[in-house]
Amino acid sequence: MMMKAMKAICLGVVCTGLLTACSTTQKITNSARSATEQLLISEAVMRSLPKQSDSPLPIPQGSNVKLDIAGISADKDIVRDAVVRWLGQHGYTVQDGSNNTTHRINIVVGSVGTELANTFFGIPPVQGSLIPISLPELSFYKAEYQTGYVNFHLDIFELPSGQYIGSSLPFVANTFYNAYTVLFLFSFKKTDLVSPPKMGTYR
Repeated sequence: MMMKAMKAICLGVVCTGLLTACSTTQKITNSARSATEQLLISEAVMRSLPKQSDSPLPIPQGSNVKLDIAGISADKDIVRDAVVRWLGQHGYTVQDGSNNTTHRINIVVGSVGTELANTFFGIPPVQGSLIPISLPELSFYKAEYQTGYVNFHLDIFELPSGQYIGSSLPFVANTFYNAYTVLFLFSFKKTDLVSPPKMGTYR
């Protein structure tokens, strides 16, 4: 009798081990921008621009400048708008299409977007093929990591000659929004966003 019980326990442990999965994966998000993803990007852009700088660019303050932007990301427009405001805060005037501009600033966007990584330990969802029985995901530990990232720099040229003057240091920043699940039911989040969305039925 004791041997049968031990065999049953061992069989249960083996079956659980076969069903249990442990993995760490990373992928770039390909969905439409959620509110959280939009905040991850916008706050990363804002943090990349220093609030105080005695001489942010190698051209005189008060100069009239023209802005161009280059990059493959569809989110690069938010970088341009943030740079326009930042230049205005430091005494520069952006006048696109004006003949009074003395310098052209090219915003070269290396990267702007979000990434998603996750870690999972538990039993993944199981869909029976022969027997129509399905089991939901059971997470002993699950973590989803979302990161917003921006990296760009400014190339500066004199007008109307087009002579290259110099480049700024890279503007780099990132943000994060992480969600955790422990022992199937207990969930919590960590983030450095100022006002992240609050999800759930109750407030």
